Amino acid sequence: MEVGGSSGLPVNNKQRGAMLPNKSRGEFTRNPRKDSEGLSESPDLEFEYADTDKWAAELSELYSYTEGPEFALNRKCFEVEFRTHVSDKKWIELDAAQHRAHAMRLLDSLEVIAREKRLKVARAILYLAQGTFAECSSEAEVQYWMRYNIFLLLDVGTFSALVELLNMEIDNSAACSSAVRKPAISLADSTDLRVLLNIMYLMVETIQQDDPADKPEWKIIRETFRAELGSPLFNNEPISVMLFGMVTKFCSGHAPHFPMKKVLLLLWKSILFTLGGFEQLQSIKVHKREELGLPPLPEDSIRVIRSMRAASPPASASDLIEQQQKRARREHKALIKQDNLDAFNEKDPYKADDSREDEDDNDDNDNSMEAETFPLERDEVMPPPIPHPPSERVSFPKGLPWAPKVREKDIENFLESSRSKFIGYTLGNDTDTVVGLPRPIHESIKTLKQHKYVSIAEIQIAKEEEFQKTPLSGGEEEVEMSSTELLYQGILPSLPQYMIALLKILLAAAPTSKAKTDSINILADVLPEEMPTTVLQSMKLGVDVNRHKEIIVKAISAILLLLLKHFKLNHIYQFEYMAQHLVFANCIPLILKFFNQNIMSYITAKNSISVLDFPYCVVHELPELTAESLEAGDNNQFCWRNLFSCINLLRILNKLTKWKHSRTMMLVVFKSAPILKRALKVKQAMMQLYVLKLLKVQTKYLGRQWRKSNMKTMSAIYQKVRHRLNDDWAYGNDLDARPWDFQAEECALRANIERFNSRRYDKSHSNPDFLPVDNCLQSVLGQRVDLPEDFQMNYDLWLEREVFSKPISWEELLQ
Repeated sequence: MEVGGSSGLPVNNKQRGAMLPNKSRGEFTRNPRKDSEGLSESPDLEFEYADTDKWAAELSELYSYTEGPEFALNRKCFEVEFRTHVSDKKWIELDAAQHRAHAMRLLDSLEVIAREKRLKVARAILYLAQGTFAECSSEAEVQYWMRYNIFLLLDVGTFSALVELLNMEIDNSAACSSAVRKPAISLADSTDLRVLLNIMYLMVETIQQDDPADKPEWKIIRETFRAELGSPLFNNEPISVMLFGMVTKFCSGHAPHFPMKKVLLLLWKSILFTLGGFEQLQSIKVHKREELGLPPLPEDSIRVIRSMRAASPPASASDLIEQQQKRARREHKALIKQDNLDAFNEKDPYKADDSREDEDDNDDNDNSMEAETFPLERDEVMPPPIPHPPSERVSFPKGLPWAPKVREKDIENFLESSRSKFIGYTLGNDTDTVVGLPRPIHESIKTLKQHKYVSIAEIQIAKEEEFQKTPLSGGEEEVEMSSTELLYQGILPSLPQYMIALLKILLAAAPTSKAKTDSINILADVLPEEMPTTVLQSMKLGVDVNRHKEIIVKAISAILLLLLKHFKLNHIYQFEYMAQHLVFANCIPLILKFFNQNIMSYITAKNSISVLDFPYCVVHELPELTAESLEAGDNNQFCWRNLFSCINLLRILNKLTKWKHSRTMMLVVFKSAPILKRALKVKQAMMQLYVLKLLKVQTKYLGRQWRKSNMKTMSAIYQKVRHRLNDDWAYGNDLDARPWDFQAEECALRANIERFNSRRYDKSHSNPDFLPVDNCLQSVLGQRVDLPEDFQMNYDLWLEREVFSKPISWEELLQ
């Protein structure tokens, strides 16, 4: 069921207009004085990409607005327990010993059999985790007490008790069967689960926040909790594996009442806390390269991207027509003979340049008229500098932002082609012999070798090949039992199902998806028991539903990206196994479908009601909500979570297609170029970089006419994306000779992955020829052999038949 429209986008034009200074309804507008340069006057989005949003935002996204009345219910449950056992004092007035005693009393009460009583105690614990907000006067005070109470709850062992209760609820067949039979599932069906997941999420999210002011004992508790969370202590598996199991059970239709948003948020934060975020990934990478004796990284990619500036987006067709008319009027008398570039300008501006571009791209098609602006391209790509305060000024390096990289394979290919061209023979993989080659080729090889980059993955692949070739002499592989390794071992048996389940939910939450009767219902934990009766309630629920979907997309995109990045560092074939199952589950067309919308509207969507966000709503008196206040949204230039989701999905797409010819061809076949070009309208450097990378890999397959008509995009790729020194991406002269044989490439990769998984993880099917054999006569004869009863009874007969009656030629035996 869809509420408030199936698109998930704001309907009101006023709120779209609020985001830009020029009231442009979310679209970039042109200043007539700047039309000749084709520059957009909207500023760069001041967005800083990080592992998560601010702590307050992450806390507020846990609760849907429909859950609002439950805050008071939690408080009431706590106060009843508190007054019964402690006193009429306030919680914040007690000392540490009293706090601890009451926390332990609550924990003991959780073990009662009566379900209703258990739920009341769980609500009381949730109120503690929410910072005993009724006794606080500000949001900062609520956050302080949240942190204090959560460390206290963790110290007395609350988390393990919650995991046991969660397991009971997951296995509660009565609740599952009743939910399956219900025609409409609402918030009430998941009450027990939501309370438990809320406490667990608040604990993980709060403890993973590293505060320098923390007490030393808190720091020890934090590190112990991190280790426990990533270890197989809960049902002999890490907590993330248990949550993945909930996701697949929900998607299979056996448990439609599971509150999926909360499960996914807890799964994301558990992975982020146990494995580490983007900065930890960078430090792990540096450490691994040192261990393998590889040269250090040429640069810190996070820093380079942060110092980049956005390019102005490609001009839309209407802007180009206006621009062309002005030029024609201005230059008609001055020009007697036209430049040959103008030959392209006689085409119909509304027609796509290439059969690959479909008709829905006419709103921003960089068609042939852009060739007219070619002489100005270099100036146009970078917009005029935006004035920043001196403290924020970034020293942008001169020249290109990235150091070029060259693979060993590139050097081999270059040398082979040079040898066959100048000498007429080849030497295979020899990259040192340059006899008979001209001097400039020597210089080229020297330059290529200077920029040679060996990745961790190449070393891992070579080691794996060695293990497969020499299973006996290769020795035992030492596998470090890191959190990533433990998680991979935990999810390995069911990884394909987990990937399919996550993509199913992502599809259901995408704003481009239409409501279907057979699709999974991801709104079970946002719809109230009684549907809204007034327009205001419907508007509020519409905002809540759209916000709910956005948070699900944010969580899934972050989970997939984190897992891909960590598995790639841990072992390349772990990454390839996950990536291949994402590709088989149609992840590439799904992400392209997600971007096939008005991406500016999605990024500037105002699906939030700030006065209802936690902890604001529990500290301040709520004003009366009106239609105007609901439409107003916040004053931000963009929605942080939506921009974060878009960048994550683009990064996932890059990871899936990088160096994979067959998957790059999928981008071409699914007509991704016009969809990706529309995403360049978002003036944020990081998002543009990942879009340009995806356009770069397929440029050579899009045809000469497309490249000619998109010179501005080509310039932006040249300026922002890393160069591979002998990569012919921009011209397509040397098109890959291989036919597009998707099956052969993926099957070869799959065979390598299966060999890796069976060698390292499948001990039961190890080759019997390679098992150790006991050759010592004494130990073999000394082993006790249990003979069957019938043999023992007929032993005399056996001796007569097999020994005494057979003549033995001892001379022959001795020879």
